[in-house]
Amino acid sequence: MKTIFFAGAMTLTVMSMQAQSHKDRKHSDANVAFGIKGGVNISNLHFQNNNNVNTDSKVSFHAGGLAHIHVSKYFAVQPEIMYSNQGYKYDESNNTTTKARLHYINVPVLAQFMVGTGFRLETGPQLGILTAASQKSGKISVDIKDNLKPIDFSWAFGVGYVTPSGFGVDARYNVGISNINDVPNSGSINNRVFQAGVFYQFAAH
Repeated sequence: MKTIFFAGAMTLTVMSMQAQSHKDRKHSDANVAFGIKGGVNISNLHFQNNNNVNTDSKVSFHAGGLAHIHVSKYFAVQPEIMYSNQGYKYDESNNTTTKARLHYINVPVLAQFMVGTGFRLETGPQLGILTAASQKSGKISVDIKDNLKPIDFSWAFGVGYVTPSGFGVDARYNVGISNINDVPNSGSINNRVFQAGVFYQFAAH
């Protein structure tokens, strides 16, 4: 899985560099638009080889910046840097709610395909860096960062729409492809995050 991830990331990086080099050509279609975005996360964790864990989705948020590199009329590369609050929750039998909060800095690099006027289909790899993690049950909070791996690899699939003024909306599903569990002999854990948000692209230059 990591080989596939790095191959995809390398391919999109090369495309991005080519787009930048073409930008300086007088008749090139390539241009770069920077932007900001944010929205809602609906996240959960997928546990394997552990039948005793059954968690519910947690609602939180993501926010950050983007660079939309328009390579041609129908293709673009979009790297982003995003803060993302992820995790899960579940209700215990004693009416206590337990929530896990995983704080990531995510760096997706997406290939975008233009469909119609303003519509986009997108997919690509995402690198996640865990900055903090905690689990709270009732009023008791425990740091669980040491139980999780510091790096997460995911693959993103999404759709979006941008207006001529630069405002847009998008929806994305990030599928964790690496095991983030750092506790030996306790199964594997993968991130699952659905995102819906809004963004604004400043004028391309």
